[in-house]
Amino acid sequence: MHGLINRSLQCFLRDTYGPQAWGTISRDAGLGFDSFEAMLAYDATLTEDVIRAAMRHLDRPRETMLEDLGTYLVSHPNVEALRRLLRFGGVTFVDFLHSLEDLPGRGRMAVPDLDLPNLTLVGDGDDQFRLSCSNSVNGIGFVMLGLLRAMADDYGTLVLLEHQGFSNQAEVISIQILEESFAVGRRFDLAARLS
Repeated sequence: MHGLINRSLQCFLRDTYGPQAWGTISRDAGLGFDSFEAMLAYDATLTEDVIRAAMRHLDRPRETMLEDLGTYLVSHPNVEALRRLLRFGGVTFVDFLHSLEDLPGRGRMAVPDLDLPNLTLVGDGDDQFRLSCSNSVNGIGFVMLGLLRAMADDYGTLVLLEHQGFSNQAEVISIQILEESFAVGRRFDLAARLS
């Protein structure tokens, strides 16, 4: 498993639940170190060990915790760069949805050995879609569910999202757009502001 993914999980747990919680989780997972290095590769069992230790320590179901991770990846100030990268997917939320299939390729352009989920979007009409997510991490669909929920809010779009389980070894998310311009989305400029 790429260190960048493990580092994201670590930052989510640390930023959301505090450094003490991360310390306890990393010890319970038997990592033997305090912090993942973003550019190293790790055995996939370490990722699972961290997820299970976090579930026990936080007393949260796997699905809820992974969905919260997806929300964190878009909404937390410490990962603003990822939000900006995702917003380049389009002017509207529907544009963004159509750009998702290109996301793994764009990620590999920046980090060649990064293994992002394969994403396939199928339209079921003008306002209904199905997103298939396949990856070696069990529950990646819940991470995408949280990410999609946060991105819809970012665009000001009202959506109904549902994790529908597995189909052909991929997790499937149903997406129904209820109102494209439901609220004012978060501010986004092509050029990052310096402060």
